[in-house]
Amino acid sequence: MAKLSVVVPAYNEAEGIEQLRSKLLPVLDRIAARHAVELVLIDDGSTDATFDRLNQAFGDRPATRIIRHPENRNLGGAIRTGARESSGEWIANLDSDCTYDPAILEPLLTSMENGADLVTASPYHPNGRVVGVPAYRLFLSRSAGRLYGLILGANIHTYTAMVRVYRRDVYEHIASRESGFTAVADMMLRAIKQHRRVAEVPAELSVRRFGESKLRIAAVIGSHLRLMTRLILRPRSFSA
Repeated sequence: MAKLSVVVPAYNEAEGIEQLRSKLLPVLDRIAARHAVELVLIDDGSTDATFDRLNQAFGDRPATRIIRHPENRNLGGAIRTGARESSGEWIANLDSDCTYDPAILEPLLTSMENGADLVTASPYHPNGRVVGVPAYRLFLSRSAGRLYGLILGANIHTYTAMVRVYRRDVYEHIASRESGFTAVADMMLRAIKQHRRVAEVPAELSVRRFGESKLRIAAVIGSHLRLMTRLILRPRSFSA
C-alpha cells in the first residue's frame, strides 16, 4: 500500500498540542495496519512554546519529523514545506487545533484507496455537520464555496477545508503559490480544472477548544476575491 505522510502545521498552538497528541496517535496506530506512516509537524514560526510542546509530545515517536520555520510563512508556506520535507506517495494535511477530529483521516484514506486523486473533509456536504463555529466563519466559507462552484459549474460543497489527502504526483501539478488560507481553495480549483478525481467525505467541523483562530477576515476575503477574479479572467492558469 502507498506510504502516507501526515503533515500538521501549527502556529502558536502550544495550549492544544497535548490534545493533538491524544487524538492523533491512536489514529496513526490504526492507519499503520494498512499503510506505512510518517508524521511531519511544522512549527510555522510560533512565538509561544509550540515547538517545545511538539518535541515533548511527539519527539520520541518513530517516523516523525518536527520542522521549525524561523518566521511565520502562513498556511500555504507550511503546506509547501510539509510536501517538500515528506516522502509518502500520499500526503495528508491535518489541522493542529482538532476542529476536525483526526479520525477523519480513516475515511479519507478509504476514498483514496478507491481511486481518488484528492479527497477533502467536507462539513458543508449535505451529510456533513458544523458545531459551534462562529457565524462569520461559516458565512465566509459557504459563500466562497458557492461562488467557486458557480464559476466552475462543479458539484463540490467544500473548497476551504485544509484537511485533505492528495496523491503526491497530483500535488506536484496543483501546488499553490498562495501564502495564506486561500492556498487550499487554489489547489481545489486547480484539481477541478485539471479534471482530477476529486472526492468529498462528509465531516464534522467544530469550534476549537484551545487558542484562537489565525484567520483574519478582511485579508481572507480579499484573497478569495483575487482568486475568483483570476479564475474568471485567466482560467487557463489553473490548468497548467
